[in-house]
Amino acid sequence: VQLQASGGGLVQAGDSLRLSCATSRRTFGSYAMGWFRQAPGKEREFVAAISQNGGTTYYSDSVKGRFTISRDNAKITAYLQMNSLKPEDTAVYYCAGKRTVYTGNYYLDIHEYDSWGQGTLVTVSS
Repeated sequence: VQLQASGGGLVQAGDSLRLSCATSRRTFGSYAMGWFRQAPGKEREFVAAISQNGGTTYYSDSVKGRFTISRDNAKITAYLQMNSLKPEDTAVYYCAGKRTVYTGNYYLDIHEYDSWGQGTLVTVSS
């Protein structure tokens, strides 16, 4: 599935942003989704994941309590609501999808995902 991430921008510490990950494919509902990020000079890291049916989510410790992943299968879009942003959240954010038959599973390993969006830049100033 082709994914299109959007919603990034330049914000101040403490602000909020909502990222979106859209697709034109109606098979979106067969995919578990994840968000990853890559800061300059660092490896891409896991941020959040959501199951195919939206009933199960998981977050990295660094964003737990501040970020919320969600999805709307009718709108074939996934979201990442980011609150209380910090300068260390500055990165290019990527959405990813993994086709699965397991409706309640989420996936943490970058290598498990088979579809990726192009990334959207989030910059948080102090």
